[in-house]
Amino acid sequence: MKKITILGSTGSIGTQTLDVIRENPHLFRVSALTCGSNTGLLAKQIEEFGPELVVTEKEEDALRLAGEFPEVEVSWGRQGLIDAACCGCDMVLNALVGMRGLEPTYYAIQAGKDIALANKETLVAGGSLIMEAARRKGVKILPVDSEHSAIFQCLEGNTGRTFNKILLTASGGPFRGYSLEQLEKVTLKQALRHPKWTMGAKITIDSATMMNKGLEVIEARWLFDAPAEKIQILVHPQSIVHSAVEFEDKSVIAQLGVPDMRIPISLALGYPDRLKSSQPGLDFFGQGANLTFEEPDKSVFRCIGFAYEAIKEGGSFPVVLNGANEVLVDLFLKEKIRFIDIQNTLERVMDRHRPEYDLDLEGILGADRRIRESIKEYLD
Repeated sequence: MKKITILGSTGSIGTQTLDVIRENPHLFRVSALTCGSNTGLLAKQIEEFGPELVVTEKEEDALRLAGEFPEVEVSWGRQGLIDAACCGCDMVLNALVGMRGLEPTYYAIQAGKDIALANKETLVAGGSLIMEAARRKGVKILPVDSEHSAIFQCLEGNTGRTFNKILLTASGGPFRGYSLEQLEKVTLKQALRHPKWTMGAKITIDSATMMNKGLEVIEARWLFDAPAEKIQILVHPQSIVHSAVEFEDKSVIAQLGVPDMRIPISLALGYPDRLKSSQPGLDFFGQGANLTFEEPDKSVFRCIGFAYEAIKEGGSFPVVLNGANEVLVDLFLKEKIRFIDIQNTLERVMDRHRPEYDLDLEGILGADRRIRESIKEYLD
């Protein structure tokens, strides 16, 4: 049996990962589970899956769980996440939100664990560091994002073959077709209403600004060793084609399926095998009958351009873009800034940043910390 650690087990990706494990109890065993504050759900997961280690964000939550489950090792905080990532498992599924996913991924790789990666910030901020560590340790990084899983599948069997471009699809979010003037009036309630996917609040807002797609461009750059000019975004509102690759003979291989995150999760967990699913498949005469594609409006959704600029400039630019975005999204979720302020402020951050290069882990974490501490200087 493959032993799995799930970082972020109570979130959207984490709970769907447990769905896959629940459907395949003969293949997987849960080694460790971690959560932020949803300890009620975590307790139910402990009862069902019997992990050896659980981790919470706060010490008081960990101590309470230790009293409820004396047979389970309990830890908390940053070190707890690192311990969970390095425990006696075969694979770490990283479903953490934001920059806090970087350190556990790095230390899991150092411990020789394969990574099922749903935390895109790991590669956005630490792409060079992480990919080099994985190469050195002989560790597999298997993408869980539906788009990157699709690209991974399109490239399977084509090792060494030159591709012209990666076609990275995007739903377009709830504000597809909006003007800049319309974005200025967007409310939090509107921004949290994604047309296709059910996700956590942070990634839902990133999808609304299309920063999520920009971060995925950076992630694809590292996962597939692709220069930015070979990564093209296609707005595809139906979310049936999850991404595609065009090869040098102009053949295009695409991966299609219903919008269900359990599909890329199961591929990553079971790789190189595919797992049988009991879920409904794609109906080509129903939701798959009419597929459309558009160019993203980069003059309105300017976060896309910031991501391409961050790739071009390199160094600490992606770290700073990601860190600033995380803070701004949090401020918007707390209704302290407007929706349009996210991209307007990010433009100022990018314009003023003076990059650092050849960053190690501490350098990346330092650059991230500094932009978070100084973000108020960039607000109007």
